Amino acid sequence: MKIISWNVNGLRAAEKKGFTEFFLEEDADIFAIQEIKMQESQLTDTMKFEGYKMYMNSAERKGYSGTLVYTKKTPISCTYDIEGDDSKEGRVITLEYEDFYFVCAYVPNSKEKLARLDFRMEWEDHLRNHLLKLNEKKPVIYTGDLNVAHEEIDIKNPDTNHQNAGFSDEERAKFTELLNAGFKDTFRELYPEKVKYSWWSYRFNARKNNAGWRIDYFVVSNNLMDKVEDSLIYDDIYGSDHCPVGLKVAF
Repeated sequence: MKIISWNVNGLRAAEKKGFTEFFLEEDADIFAIQEIKMQESQLTDTMKFEGYKMYMNSAERKGYSGTLVYTKKTPISCTYDIEGDDSKEGRVITLEYEDFYFVCAYVPNSKEKLARLDFRMEWEDHLRNHLLKLNEKKPVIYTGDLNVAHEEIDIKNPDTNHQNAGFSDEERAKFTELLNAGFKDTFRELYPEKVKYSWWSYRFNARKNNAGWRIDYFVVSNNLMDKVEDSLIYDDIYGSDHCPVGLKVAF
């Protein structure tokens, strides 16, 4: 099974920058996207693909946040958002399949000067509780823009970015807490020393200079790790300030 996740930074914008071609070429079983920045009423026929069901969770605020999952196999059930989060920002979609739960998330950005850090920390506690409850029933595949570079290897300039949003001690510790609760960062498990990034600022020629951050992940339950065949970062794919990430898993 092949799964792809991509923060497209606006689906309508990404569509003009190669999203459709990449989607069709990869032919993934599940394709999750974050930051769609649109409402269901704005979906066009070109955003619908033959053979795929769509599950969309838009933010109440227009042109902001939002998640969408395309899936070939019809899930047993689908739920939106997580218990304890009343923000209506369209951040989580959970699909139940026969052998696993699939969770797509767009984790809140802590913003400049960590203005939203308290909200983010509380939100991540709710998210971890959500994943743990699912994990009691079936293994979990959790993906998305998690808005944190976990270790220094995951960011080009750790010193100058220390305590910036996405590389604060608090956010990194919260991700460690999730892993310690029974989950694996698939890319880092398979490639302990590999330096690859999934997001680059639009400023300072960051992409050209590969001054990036690895903030997009596939995280799986500990007991699923032995089924993971590969964890991919498509850093040659443009179309957004993020690149897609992928998972190949033996299902």
